[in-house]
Amino acid sequence: MKKTLLVLSFGAFAIASFAGGIVHNTNQSASFIRMPARDASLGLDGVFYNPAGLTQLKDGFHLSLNNQYITQTRKIYTNFPGLNRDAFEGSVVAPLFPSVYAAYKTGKLAFSLGFNPVGGGGSALFEDGLPSFEMQVAGIPGSLSNAGIQTTKYSFDTEFEGKSVFYGIQAGASYQVNEILSVSLGLRYVMLNNSYTGHLSDIMINPVFPALNYTGEMVSAPVFFGEFSGYLGNVSANLGAVGSSLQPVLDGGGGNVPLSNGTSAGLTAQEVATLQGTITALGGDPSSMTIAEAQGFFIAASANYAANSEAMAGNAAATQDKEVDASQSGTGIVPIIGVNLKFERFNVGLKYEHKASIKVKNSTKVDDVGLYPDKAEVPSDLPAMFTAGIGFEATKKLNISAGLHYYFDKSAEYGKKLEGEYVKNDKVMDKNFWEFALGLEYAINEKWLVSAGYLRTQTGVMDLYQTDLSHSLSTNSIAAGLRYMVNEKIGINLGAMNTAYVEDSRDFPAAAPLPAYTETYNRSAFTMALGIDISF
Repeated sequence: MKKTLLVLSFGAFAIASFAGGIVHNTNQSASFIRMPARDASLGLDGVFYNPAGLTQLKDGFHLSLNNQYITQTRKIYTNFPGLNRDAFEGSVVAPLFPSVYAAYKTGKLAFSLGFNPVGGGGSALFEDGLPSFEMQVAGIPGSLSNAGIQTTKYSFDTEFEGKSVFYGIQAGASYQVNEILSVSLGLRYVMLNNSYTGHLSDIMINPVFPALNYTGEMVSAPVFFGEFSGYLGNVSANLGAVGSSLQPVLDGGGGNVPLSNGTSAGLTAQEVATLQGTITALGGDPSSMTIAEAQGFFIAASANYAANSEAMAGNAAATQDKEVDASQSGTGIVPIIGVNLKFERFNVGLKYEHKASIKVKNSTKVDDVGLYPDKAEVPSDLPAMFTAGIGFEATKKLNISAGLHYYFDKSAEYGKKLEGEYVKNDKVMDKNFWEFALGLEYAINEKWLVSAGYLRTQTGVMDLYQTDLSHSLSTNSIAAGLRYMVNEKIGINLGAMNTAYVEDSRDFPAAAPLPAYTETYNRSAFTMALGIDISF
């Protein structure tokens, strides 16, 4: 009889940014959604993208209000043997993704404030769970069948939802050194909030075990394992009693007598036959055993059944309904420095955001799987980021822009574990994440401007990083939209962006009791945005 101890668990879940690095969001204005190369922006969204460029605003107070409606579909495929399904789909919806900016410009000085979700956002819902959930349940029929209990089916109910967002409140000051050079300095206060809710319940199997009247119908797994544990415990006790019953024979000096000749040591012929038959039924060979060896066989068999009884009791506990309801929160500070270079027909914006070292603390209501100990702290950094952009006035009506973002992921910690220990990202990443954007804006007339752009992101994670709960994919995004000037002080931005993720796979080697298998990850996302810029 083989042990079949199960460990059913949920894992740490991450919601990747919609545009930007593994953690950062760079989709921070409606203007970005219509034209994503904003790093040399001289508009009000420069509070986020190019704070040093705010010195180019007109004197006065300026306000920008933006919201995005974002949808994302996550698809995970697996060839893990024995699953009821090979495709799992989750949806992310962020109906409220706000960005609010304010700036006051006077002479060579500009002061600014900003509020936005600088990382994460929205919630990911997997109504049918994930492969890592189901593969643990899927192993039950095979394990029982290998133990001699024919089992071919399983079923269960599961759902998992994860939410994650980094909100940032930013303040800064910009100064125009001369006609070409402007500089800026700012701070962002980051508030991180994660939540995980889910369940795995009603695990059912169809064992065939006539001794307990199980005939192949679907039954509760914990009930079966509980009854089977009791059955094995009784067998263990009976075998132990048989072994103990032979002790008087050994005490009388009959231990070395062959069991087949046990009547000479005081056993009855019926007792000898019963002992031999039981040993044979348990897979032993009584023909050459002495009575002492027979006793040792029964004691060892009793211990084996006791161990299996304990394992089945563990399975009964492991297949009970599991629930998770936990949240995490933490804060950090991000210093931000910027430089803007303004020439006659083109503009250059540079920005560096320092790393925020963040540890989130668990606040746990229910944790049946022991992954979110209440008040425990988990690393969840926001890495440093460098951006560079250029805007070129090709004609009076046409502007061409380009931007580069580079994220220093490898020197941060995202809460990844290897062999149960938290590790820095350089253990699970080959290269840092980067993205590149191109954009065009064409002014049809004084009121209407149309725009379009392309955004490429390139991840640098190793296979070790990729799991069904948390993975990073490269993307290609196409954006388009328009700006309408109601008057010289009010502008409305509309944008749409479609993001296609580059599919990636990971091969998992066999690791007992799991076989080798492959998982494939893919996503798609669509964003619509509306923004209003007002000058006073």
